[in-house]
Amino acid sequence: MRIAIMGAGSLGTILGAYIAKAGYDIDLIDPYKDHVDALNEKGAHVTGVVDFVQPVHALTPDEMEGVYDLILYLAKQTYNETAIPQIAAHIDENSTVCVCQNGIPEYAVSAVIGEERVVGAPVGWGATFIGPGESALTTDVGRLNFTLGSMDGTVNERVLKAKEILECMGEVVVSENLLGLRWTKLLMNATFSGLSTALGTTFGGVLDDDTAMQLILRIGKECLDVAAELGITMEPYEGYDFYAAFKRGNEKTNEESIKLVREIWAPHYKLTASMAQDLLKGRKCEIYDINGVVSNSGKECGIPTPINDIIVKVVAGIQDGIYEYSPKNIEFFKDYI
Repeated sequence: MRIAIMGAGSLGTILGAYIAKAGYDIDLIDPYKDHVDALNEKGAHVTGVVDFVQPVHALTPDEMEGVYDLILYLAKQTYNETAIPQIAAHIDENSTVCVCQNGIPEYAVSAVIGEERVVGAPVGWGATFIGPGESALTTDVGRLNFTLGSMDGTVNERVLKAKEILECMGEVVVSENLLGLRWTKLLMNATFSGLSTALGTTFGGVLDDDTAMQLILRIGKECLDVAAELGITMEPYEGYDFYAAFKRGNEKTNEESIKLVREIWAPHYKLTASMAQDLLKGRKCEIYDINGVVSNSGKECGIPTPINDIIVKVVAGIQDGIYEYSPKNIEFFKDYI
């Protein structure tokens, strides 16, 4: 089986290292030439909660040849316009594209690739790109997981093919409710990735701040309300029920919710959101594909999403050089605290 990872950044480098370590031949594809050269010369160095070096084969997109049986797509959605056609040029009717991006990317990919060839696998762990050839795993090894499903909900051969490969990294839970899984993952990113980036801090910086945690409850509630209006039932994450975690009522209810949310996100305490990593490196981030999806979906179905709207405004402003990447941005939310 010819396997490739399109987008060997922070997550893709680590996933590729684990798959290669399990004995599979895999190409790690990324446009960052210095990173590709380092991977080929020194191997993939995975640091953080683990520390190992795995020899891998890496290449740039212009070096791709032939047809792949399975492509794991991990490039950021900001690169879809370029990366999806590159994928399309190296697959056939028997190929499978497993989308592991943030947000709800299956629609954009299937529009070009074809829904029947697309499966989705939201990623349940975090990583930080350190530099050419090196990425840090920031989630405890006992909590590495994926959820996986097809566009129409069937557990078909393409799903099982992707499952076999993803299990090289961690647990894979197959579901017949991919969109429910995607909205669960979207909620996870919209809350802590979105707010931590807007406030110029880490996940831990949000977890330790009682005021920020009140905003987290608002963000999650907005996601749940929009999903409900769209007829989507969000799936639990590792047995945690987000409907319980993000309910809002009296002060006691909020305290219970915050306690549960802190428990869910505790393993990701050290994580710096990929959005923030991009901004700090002067790159465009995926804010429009995460909190922007909640805001736009809310507008379409008539559900207010004021906190997500502010996050989009602030993060886009940081990206455009209008605002600073700073905890002082809490001022933007003062009317909702």
